[in-house]
Amino acid sequence: MDEATVVINAEPAAIWALVTDITRMGEWSPEARGGRWLGARGPVQGARFIGFNRHGLMWWATRCTVIECDPPRRFAFQVAESGMTWGWRLDPADDGGTQVTQWREHTRPTPLLIKAIQRSGIIGREREQLMVDGMHRTLGALKVHLETTAA
Repeated sequence: MDEATVVINAEPAAIWALVTDITRMGEWSPEARGGRWLGARGPVQGARFIGFNRHGLMWWATRCTVIECDPPRRFAFQVAESGMTWGWRLDPADDGGTQVTQWREHTRPTPLLIKAIQRSGIIGREREQLMVDGMHRTLGALKVHLETTAA
C-alpha cells in the first residue's frame, strides 16, 4: 500500500466535502481531472462514477465503484480497469486540525493491457513513484485551498 499524509487546519466535514466531490478532483490532483456520478448524486456505498484522467497528451476514463463511505472519516473506491483501490482517511491530529491520508492499494492483479501501457512509457516509466508523488501534490493543493479559503 502507498500513502501520503498531511495535517490540514480544517474540520473533517470541510475536507470530506472536497475529497468526496469527484467532480472537483481535477482542482487538486496532477492527473485526475474530475469525474461524473453514474446515477448517484454523491458519495454513498456502492455508487459508481466515471473518473477522467490526463497525463501529458494522454487522456483516459476509468469506471469506479465506492466501496467504503463513512462520513466524515473514510472514503474509498475501486477502479475497474487497474484493480487499484484509492481511499481517504480523515483523523483528528494531535495538535488540532485533521490528519488527512490519501492511499492506494493493488486489490487485484493489474490487467495485462494496463501493464503494457505502463511499460511503454506513455504514462510515465516510473508509474508507481509518479502516483505517490501525485498523492503528495494533491494533499498539498488541498491543504493550501482549505487553509487559505478558511482564513
